[in-house]
Amino acid sequence: MATGNRGMEDLIPVVNKLQDAFAQLGSSVPFDLPQIAVVGGQSAGKSSVLENFVGRDFLPRGSGIVTRRPLILQLNHVKSGEWGEFLHAKGKKFTDFNEIRSEIEDETDRMTGSNKGISSVPINLRVYSPHVLNLTLIDLPGMTKVAVGDQPVDIEMQIRDMLMQFITKANCLILAVSPANSDLANSDALKLAKEVDPQGLRTIGVITKLDLMDEGTDARNILENQLLPLRRGYIGVVNRSQKDIEGRKDIKAALAAERKFFLSHPSYRHLAEKLGTPYLQKALNQQLTNHIRDTLPALRQRLMNQLQGLEKDVAEFKKFNADDPNLKTKAMLTFLQTFSLDFEKSIEGSGDLVDTSELSGGAKINKIFHERFPYELVKMEFDERELRREIGFAIKN
Repeated sequence: MATGNRGMEDLIPVVNKLQDAFAQLGSSVPFDLPQIAVVGGQSAGKSSVLENFVGRDFLPRGSGIVTRRPLILQLNHVKSGEWGEFLHAKGKKFTDFNEIRSEIEDETDRMTGSNKGISSVPINLRVYSPHVLNLTLIDLPGMTKVAVGDQPVDIEMQIRDMLMQFITKANCLILAVSPANSDLANSDALKLAKEVDPQGLRTIGVITKLDLMDEGTDARNILENQLLPLRRGYIGVVNRSQKDIEGRKDIKAALAAERKFFLSHPSYRHLAEKLGTPYLQKALNQQLTNHIRDTLPALRQRLMNQLQGLEKDVAEFKKFNADDPNLKTKAMLTFLQTFSLDFEKSIEGSGDLVDTSELSGGAKINKIFHERFPYELVKMEFDERELRREIGFAIKN
């Protein structure tokens, strides 16, 4: 597969290294890195789109929520060979893509258990292949409305909150995947994207299952960007059907069938050169590269500012004197500020630790104030004349 501007494409691996570095430190990325997040309903065809990029079956499949942790998928173009590497299994090459699927499932269960729960801690997977372009995508759990089995009853809100963690960031492009055989005006992915990107500046629409639309209907108005317009437009793809997947239909054959479908369909043949999986991958590669190029100056400036701050701290530590009264005062103020911030978070209920056994913080104060305080107030005995006198003095003072 031909690649684009190699000099510009090298920007993507640079951002990948930043993501990996923070992941290895066990901390979230403190910067709003340019990235592409994939959102869509459970049956929208997200997994098939990603597998078509790689040309291999490697993602978990099944009913219900299959993607239960964010998967940071880094595609790397190489001249020969095909393999995968996980950040949590450093140094191990996976040449069998079925093993990659099993590793994703095992690593997911390790963090979330086997009860279909979810976690926002990502899995980092690099895939090296001559058939891919340099591209990084974050595959997020599919949106759902119903809890299955012993899933939490609020699973819908949990997934929504996780998606929002990614797509609310200004530097995150949103790949909104919607099936053509459902009402596109009510697409979960497009509605969610519109909430955080009302002008459609960061959203890239992907329309799947165009071959499964009712006879006599098509998605031409959407693909021509006339209905529900987005600045970055829409790209249509045709994935393998469930029967094709179960019958292990070759992805190369599926891509050839996709190409034939668009060239032969009367509503799409005039757009055929801007539809299909190969075009989608190329378009995403170009858009991510351009997006990184546009956001790099501000990112670089922020990194430099943080580096200078750290170098200043290091210089101060070199001259550290535990008996310096100024340092003691500064340390005490820092502790007080940290305590104040933690206390405020506890009252607001926005802290990192959530008590699941009893009410705490602001929730407990709220309950006491609204339930216990009125009851105690009624039990109080007081002299009304004395109370009026005290209120009078309080007002005058």
